[in-house]
Amino acid sequence: MPLFKKKQQQELSLSDIVLPEHIGIIMDGNGRWAKKRGLPRSAGHTAGAQTFRKIARYCSDIGIKYLTVYAFSTENWRRPKEEIDALMRLFKDYLQEAIRDFKDDSIVLRFIGDRSAFSPELLSLMNENEEESCDRDGMVLNIAMNYGGRAELVTAIQSIAQQAADGVLKPEEISEALVSDNLYTKGQPDPDLIIRPSGENRTSNFLLWQSAYAEYVIMDVLWPDFTERDLDKALIEFAKRNRRFGGV
Repeated sequence: MPLFKKKQQQELSLSDIVLPEHIGIIMDGNGRWAKKRGLPRSAGHTAGAQTFRKIARYCSDIGIKYLTVYAFSTENWRRPKEEIDALMRLFKDYLQEAIRDFKDDSIVLRFIGDRSAFSPELLSLMNENEEESCDRDGMVLNIAMNYGGRAELVTAIQSIAQQAADGVLKPEEISEALVSDNLYTKGQPDPDLIIRPSGENRTSNFLLWQSAYAEYVIMDVLWPDFTERDLDKALIEFAKRNRRFGGV
């Protein structure tokens, strides 16, 4: 970590700090943003999608290696049908745009979560985006869709249990590393920093295993209003933290 003590009386910039390798963002506040403006919730999701595009590219530009964004949770299916339909249309538009407009970007696209609930059209677009971007060498962008941390752990446990039943491994061989290797984020480092806009103080079932030692930064700004400057503030706040990972 940088020698922060020498800078504590000054305003830090990104050039003064060591950036986290992996950032997670809980993109929260779209509905409240729309309500404050007397707009339908779908308008908030549209504005939030624009913020997502902007922040994802900014993270890539400044050198973040992994970015995981919470786009749609396993619990979001409980929302009104018209809102879900609007979100699915937004996902479709984004996926089509990504294929068309991200060709010259270095971003690698991956989708984490249970894909079984999505339409064949969305599944095809997800697969196409992953295939088109798999050979790129830039930031890995994980988009969590129909994702829940508990559901992810259940899926991992089921996979491990099946391996044990098949005689591939013994119960005493189950380790933290094995669990990690059966998660959606297999092969990626755990997030260093998780940012939650909107001021809510909860994890919302996001990356429960992976975030065991992540630093959380809660910000009182609704996601559609989130800017590059807000991200800079979160990164600078992260740089001030003393991460001990259970040590002294």
